[in-house]
Amino acid sequence: MSVSRRGFVQLAGSGLLLQSRLLKAQPAVSHSLTEAQASAGPARVSLVHGEDRRKNVHDALEAIDDQIKAGLRHRKYVVIKPNNVSTTRQLAATHVDALNGILDYLEPRFHGPVVIAESSAGDTLEGFENFRYTQLPTERRSQKISLVDLNREGKYETIPLLDYDLHITPVRLAARVLDPDAYVISSAMLKTHNTVVATLSVKNMVLGSPLHSIPGQTTWSDKRKYHVGLRQTHYNMLITAQKLRTNWGVALIDGYEGMEGNGPSSGTPVDSRIAIASTDFIAADRVGIEAMGINPDWIGYLNYCGQAGLGQFDLSKIEVIGPGIASIRKKYQLHKDIQEELEWMGPLNELPPRVGSLLQPHEFIYG
Repeated sequence: MSVSRRGFVQLAGSGLLLQSRLLKAQPAVSHSLTEAQASAGPARVSLVHGEDRRKNVHDALEAIDDQIKAGLRHRKYVVIKPNNVSTTRQLAATHVDALNGILDYLEPRFHGPVVIAESSAGDTLEGFENFRYTQLPTERRSQKISLVDLNREGKYETIPLLDYDLHITPVRLAARVLDPDAYVISSAMLKTHNTVVATLSVKNMVLGSPLHSIPGQTTWSDKRKYHVGLRQTHYNMLITAQKLRTNWGVALIDGYEGMEGNGPSSGTPVDSRIAIASTDFIAADRVGIEAMGINPDWIGYLNYCGQAGLGQFDLSKIEVIGPGIASIRKKYQLHKDIQEELEWMGPLNELPPRVGSLLQPHEFIYG
């Protein structure tokens, strides 16, 4: 369901409605986090190492062909969601050869339209042009490819997140990535990050789905609503992943050339020469983190997603098809602000006044 601007304003002013939707978005309270995590079940992740980016991507998808085809069977079209956090620097953005690898895999298996859709941090159309995505509709006519700037398309659904003061704030998510007729492929990368340590397939979907203004409009960005404090950022990413997950098809992580250091846009290249694929986005990202040599405990939003049962984050329950992770692992240098990024793991030092203290009679607490 798409929402008009008037509807968005009305929703923003209705705290009770948003709080109700927030409660519905949470995991069922009858399950502990441990039970929720266990309910995700085992996962399969393909891992390919080679000297051809396009072939690596194709082969990683082919290795889990049975699982992908099961999901494709009931969808009318495919949405490929690239990562264009930068619209000018190739190292920070999904490479056209990765898209061609995905399209090579799809061509003999899916005969419906394919939409390459993005809400980049800048002008999406500029990124499409700079990274040569605009050539694909002509080069691959039989696959009925179209390019969509989700910001210009302007259709969305809203979810309630928390702002810096822990109050409810609505965020607009692109309706296309929530369309039940679409099979969504996250075409992500291996990159370090300046807030949440690392960005892979889940981060690509979660922060690539909120909309922002287009050139000529009054400037606004719902992406900025995620950068409201470390704890809120990780939690808001979980809430967004819960909303998006029902429509996720397959995660494809192109690690042919990853980014270390000051990611997600200003880092330096790492020749990892791998591709990762899974229909379990959380499991795909766990394997990606291992390949980058990053402590998995440091990635708050992925730990939350695993604990809430959105996918398998327990490496012992992930079947890796391909070379052993240890054989391809390269330890990525992290962002210069890594110590500050990890503060989400520590205690919350600023506490409110003691309200509902256990020193009070029970009837005042529970009555």
